[in-house]
Amino acid sequence: MLGKNIARKFVTLTTLATLLCVSSMIALAGPLVAGAEITVTGQVTVNGQTAVSNSTITSGSSISTAKGSSAVVSLGKLGRVEVQEDTTMTLNFTDSSIIAMLDSGKVRVSTPAGVASTVTTKNATFMGDSAQADNFLVEAECSHSHIDTTSGSATMREGANDKQVSAGTSATAGNLVQTGCKPCMRPGSGTPPAFAGYPWLILAAAGAAGIGIFLATRENDGLGGGTSVASPTR
Repeated sequence: MLGKNIARKFVTLTTLATLLCVSSMIALAGPLVAGAEITVTGQVTVNGQTAVSNSTITSGSSISTAKGSSAVVSLGKLGRVEVQEDTTMTLNFTDSSIIAMLDSGKVRVSTPAGVASTVTTKNATFMGDSAQADNFLVEAECSHSHIDTTSGSATMREGANDKQVSAGTSATAGNLVQTGCKPCMRPGSGTPPAFAGYPWLILAAAGAAGIGIFLATRENDGLGGGTSVASPTR
């Protein structure tokens, strides 16, 4: 009887020790999620609830800012994410990466070397170069998305095409003139007027006709419009 009790206790202790070891291995194998602190200006919501400064947010949180409002998410050694006005996005992070899923608006990502940073929009995926410190701004509009790289380097992946966007340069993905979308007002991003279009032809023809009539009138005045002078009779 005593031997059976000892055997049962041994099995129980062995099982508990095995479970403890497995749990520890799983914890070590999984990503360590860094803590994030948010600072807000104006009207900002996190997961649909009004956010307050110095509160902690978790990975996977949805952040929205109203017009004239903004938020800064400080991620410690990972860097920071600046959510500008009129922006809706979801922020994910681990101990070595930042992933922002931008629905609309603008977000700036600043990371040190060794941290992978990604911003995804419906038009493209923008990835910072983890080998160096990066600072870049991504804006998602109705018809397109664009990136401005301040420091470091980033890659814009649009479909199967990759484009390097080094410091001081920018790139655009998507259709700048998509029907039903507000035209992009960024310098150099607009398309030239479609002079070959039907309305432009009408205007051009009307202008040419007006100029022709004006020139013809002046020519007639010069040739036959003068006053006849009769010589006095001697």
